[in-house]
Amino acid sequence: MDLNLLRRRSLFCSKSSSSSSSSSLPSSSRSLGFDAMRLSTKSLASFLMALPVVVMLTIILRHHPSDRFTGFADARPFYANVTTPLLPGDDVSKPTDMAKDKLLGGLLAVGFDEHSCLSRYKSNLYRKTSPYKPSPYLLSKLRNYEDLHKRCGPNTQSYNKTVEQLKSGRSVGSTDCKYVVWVCYSGLGNRILTLASVFLYALLTERVLLVDRGKDMADLFCEPFPEKSWFLPLNFPITNKFKSFDQKSPESYGNMLKNNILKPSTESLPSYIYLHLAHDYDDHDKLFFCDDDQALLKKVPWLIVKTDNYFIPSLFLMPSLEHELSMLFPHKETIFHHLGRYLFHPSNHVWGLITRYYNAYLAKADERIGIQVRIFDGPGPYQYVKNQISACTLGEKLLPEVDIRGSIGTPSENPKVKAVLVTSLVAGYFENLRNMYWEHPTVTGDIIGVHQPSHEAQQQTEKPLHNMKAWAEMYLLSLTDVLVTSAWSTFGYVAQGLGGLKPWILYKSENQTTPNPPCQHAMSMEPCFHAPPFYDCKAKKGIDAGKVVPYVRHCEDVSWGLKVVDSHDEL
Repeated sequence: MDLNLLRRRSLFCSKSSSSSSSSSLPSSSRSLGFDAMRLSTKSLASFLMALPVVVMLTIILRHHPSDRFTGFADARPFYANVTTPLLPGDDVSKPTDMAKDKLLGGLLAVGFDEHSCLSRYKSNLYRKTSPYKPSPYLLSKLRNYEDLHKRCGPNTQSYNKTVEQLKSGRSVGSTDCKYVVWVCYSGLGNRILTLASVFLYALLTERVLLVDRGKDMADLFCEPFPEKSWFLPLNFPITNKFKSFDQKSPESYGNMLKNNILKPSTESLPSYIYLHLAHDYDDHDKLFFCDDDQALLKKVPWLIVKTDNYFIPSLFLMPSLEHELSMLFPHKETIFHHLGRYLFHPSNHVWGLITRYYNAYLAKADERIGIQVRIFDGPGPYQYVKNQISACTLGEKLLPEVDIRGSIGTPSENPKVKAVLVTSLVAGYFENLRNMYWEHPTVTGDIIGVHQPSHEAQQQTEKPLHNMKAWAEMYLLSLTDVLVTSAWSTFGYVAQGLGGLKPWILYKSENQTTPNPPCQHAMSMEPCFHAPPFYDCKAKKGIDAGKVVPYVRHCEDVSWGLKVVDSHDEL
């Protein structure tokens, strides 16, 4: 009932009562009685105004639970300044904690237009607060780099001067700014990992990173640096050569060494050098990872890099960089976790794909399990892979067993709701899990929902919408609590790194049979370098690069590959 109407009715009753009694009461008594009536009316009005607040507090306190994820902020989305009803399981204290981590522990710079990139300052509302804090030295280095990028970025005086030198074809004296250009190459997972690798190289060598935008890079990612773009200007003089650059290009560092065009004593240097660091690079190209060669490359104003490798593990094997890297990343396995969250913010279109799907299918779950399936034997689905997924998730107790006989009659009083997110090019693996949990009850009483955003049948690297969906799915996987990934897959590497997750890795099958064991828990959340060099630069002979230092080891999924592990795992 309207509160003003109640007040009017209360006052009307008081006036009527006073009027009818006035003829039989003394004037003083009538005054006291009227005052009492007015006091009673005010008390009633105050009570009615306070009643809704009391009821709301009672409801909130009745449903205020304890924190089920000790040490982490809740991953449910929270929208500031929007009144929404509280659901059972929501903790009103956590959004405040998450809001404090808007800058991801200091990784992100302030001052960006928030509307131009919604994901930059809102990712913390969907992701658990990371227990891995960036080092003060890394934060200082990032702020210094941002200043350098602002001073030397596209269309600045220093940039224009260095471009003129590039057009001349020769390096004439020293320049204020030096650059490394990342060439857009390979699939999206590879692009993300290699761009992080080249950025770290730029950070270590005080170069400015500029990015070849390809067909869709600007549609996928926001700008990571304040004020100046990271994209190479469209009128860059040698952009038309990027596609033709390969292992045989005469401009490549390896071929210049092979043909004696470059030597440590060379004084007249080219204005740019192409670095071929892709999977098919040869022994001369691999000398990039030697300190003596870095001393020569340091003098060249423009380095153009094409790679499909996450080459950071081999940087840790270079004596000249080892100390600096240890200061940047004292917790060694957090390299991509920090750099990935700093660099890669989904564009507003991709962010819409992510948030709509998360809110519809994942937000209200008690636990989220990600399963990333990438099979290199063909499109599938294959029964041996279905068996492998079940053997891993059930054997490692990531998902509950089902009661095939259906003998469990009484449901659990407080069942857990678990959301399983499956990403794959085909729907068969998702359908297998969905049908299992639809047709049979779980032995634990847990409620399992299985979801798959898309099934594109085959990788379509050149299609913008395909890459938008792929980026959205990588990001959604990174928002899960437990992750299962496929061996060799850079798609999974990106998800685990962004999420700070050590995944269960599904082994690559031999002869299309289910491996035994089906999976292994990763020793590090770092990606694997699939094609590292095995060369001792000082001794000038081959070595086992996985045994040089205790924090660079061979990968679980690629036996010859290298990955960085944390100090507590050191031998």
